[in-house]
Amino acid sequence: MEKVNRTLVTEFVFLRFSNSPHLQVLFFSLFLLVYLLSLVGNALIVLLVALDGRLHTPMYFFICNLSLVELWYTTVTVPKMLANFLSVQGVISVPSCITQYYFFFSLAATELFILTTMAFDRYAAICRPLHYPLLFSPQTCATLAGICWFVGFLCPMFPSFLLAQISFCTPNQINHFFCDADQIFCLSCTDTYVIQAVGYAFSTVIVLGALAFTMASYAQILATILAMASAAARRKAFSTCTAHLSVVTIYFGTLIFMYVRPAVKYESNINKIVAIFYSVITPLLNPLIYTLRNKDVKESLKVLVSRIQRVCQASKQLSDEAT
Repeated sequence: MEKVNRTLVTEFVFLRFSNSPHLQVLFFSLFLLVYLLSLVGNALIVLLVALDGRLHTPMYFFICNLSLVELWYTTVTVPKMLANFLSVQGVISVPSCITQYYFFFSLAATELFILTTMAFDRYAAICRPLHYPLLFSPQTCATLAGICWFVGFLCPMFPSFLLAQISFCTPNQINHFFCDADQIFCLSCTDTYVIQAVGYAFSTVIVLGALAFTMASYAQILATILAMASAAARRKAFSTCTAHLSVVTIYFGTLIFMYVRPAVKYESNINKIVAIFYSVITPLLNPLIYTLRNKDVKESLKVLVSRIQRVCQASKQLSDEAT
């Protein structure tokens, strides 16, 4: 049913985290630090995988793609949030809000598919080691990554198109730091039941489908590991999965809490806190998880630091000789 006596709007206003200017500055400093660390960590993984031939394997190829997703994933929302901390009123136009919605969920879906592909990679490496080079050849890895990116950007296209067709009315305040689905629907002038149903169906099928495939892969992995006669072999096999499984648990858990649920009213402040975790904190945790527990990446990092030191020393020596 049409909503009446409400004024059409062309922009939305993000509600502030706090009315205290000092707390706003504190939040700005904290999230800026987390954002910069996330950018550096994920960019470093991409650089290490690109430069070190020892990391030119399927597992690190997909980790590199995951880091590329994280670089863009945080950039879609965090810079705008940081700007809002320092502004009197955080404003975003309706077209920009829908664009942010599309890219945020496109990258979220892409990350979901990459994590699912990484689970299949671990399954092939542990359960079918003789077929692994064939199953995950460089050409196959590139194709799988391309499919993850393409389908990830394709999935939110139809809901975003439907969202762009509706009008929005006052009040135009969003109790969030980015244009999340539920917050946008609340501001519509018209009934959004169909769009919400489509979005809910998309998110449920994508998230639960990816989760089911991932859990099936790990069920096979667990069965294979338990059947190994050597305790050392079991520990080595488990160690290759723990980092990925940690990321999967964090990411899938928060997405299911936020988006795989009936369209009921949830406390916006709780949603905001959970959204901060999976859209700001998790992209920082991923490079830490994959580097702190990964001997190959740490060795590659040492080699890179050594190269940089040699270049700096050579540059300094040439500078001294010139003077």
